[in-house]
Amino acid sequence: MSKISDFLKKVVSEMRKVSWPKRKELTKYTVVVISTVIFMAVYFGLVDMGISEVMKWYTGL
Repeated sequence: MSKISDFLKKVVSEMRKVSWPKRKELTKYTVVVISTVIFMAVYFGLVDMGISEVMKWYTGL
């Protein structure tokens, strides 16, 4: 049990050293991530539709 408590004490000690982002930085990072996800979803959706249309044309369906 002492190994577990030593580990947890070290974890708490290391977590206190972490430089957490401020609210403004966190908001900026969140906007970047969400906009990137939306862009990639639209991009891959369009690519998928394009490939589907090419395959329909190619197979004559």
